[in-house]
Amino acid sequence: MSAVAAGAGPVLRAEAGAGEGSPLAETLASARRVIRMEAESVAALEARLDEHFAGAVEAILHASGRVIVSGIGKSGIVGRKIAATLTSTGTQAVFLHPVEALHGDLGIVGRDDVAILLSKSGESEELRGLLEYLGRNGVRVVAMTGRTDSSLARHAEFVLDCSVEEEACPHDLAPTCSTTAALAMGDALAVALLERRGFGRDDFARLHPGGALGRRLLLRVRDVMVADDVPLLAPDATMRECTVLLAEKRGTVAVVDAERRLLGVVTSGDLTRLMEREEHFFGSVVSEVMTTHPRTAAPDELGASAVGTMERHGIMALPVLDDGRVVGMVHLHDLMRAGAV
Repeated sequence: MSAVAAGAGPVLRAEAGAGEGSPLAETLASARRVIRMEAESVAALEARLDEHFAGAVEAILHASGRVIVSGIGKSGIVGRKIAATLTSTGTQAVFLHPVEALHGDLGIVGRDDVAILLSKSGESEELRGLLEYLGRNGVRVVAMTGRTDSSLARHAEFVLDCSVEEEACPHDLAPTCSTTAALAMGDALAVALLERRGFGRDDFARLHPGGALGRRLLLRVRDVMVADDVPLLAPDATMRECTVLLAEKRGTVAVVDAERRLLGVVTSGDLTRLMEREEHFFGSVVSEVMTTHPRTAAPDELGASAVGTMERHGIMALPVLDDGRVVGMVHLHDLMRAGAV
């Protein structure tokens, strides 16, 4: 039995037991209901974005201090993620546990900071002490809460309504829709701030130098291209000369003038098509065979961008041009090995 056939058995058996009223059908229905409810909860936030959201963005944007994010329980977990997202997109932020805050960690809060406090009910006892401290010291407060009439909302300068009709939990108890909504609201804040700051790819790469993401954002064509012994030919060179270079230099040859300005490209594919048309092709000149308007790359272009060009047009290599002159050749396989994708 093939591996594919062997691996298909559990799936087929699952499908066979997916009739209405079966455990599998009930499980899938429950999962779909949760996803649908959470999606609807997030979609409902859009209509609630108002001057409070815009004011929170402006307050954070112009604050000379940091963003202090705090919450307890599941709200605290969401708060940690919001703080991390803000930090990675150009807004300095730190998570402060509301209980630890009252036992010495308030020292990290400055008068020029902006605080984002998360609470579904807006009545969390653990946040009250922190909220009082922030008020006494004039720290601007953004509330992310499910109740706009709560104590937290009344004491906040900006109130972001993250309320949901009900939780996806069948008992309407476990935070599900509410935490998803709060997370989405935090992402909306982070992205709005990112765009207002003009935070770009280079900034993102600077803060993410490690891992695959960092490699994709930092890798430039010049880091991977072949710059020495680039396969070049004059337009009057013969296809005999070109055939040798194609075999030795990975299937792509740039045709240039005396100043190395690109005139065209000859590939192994061009050679194959020529061989199919003509029996005696070695005497042909490359100017008759070359592609006269080839795709190219620039030295400072992102490696991922060059890969995209190659994939869209079925190309294995690109001449690299600087001011119209060929300075290198970049190959798809080299970019992939370097982590450009």
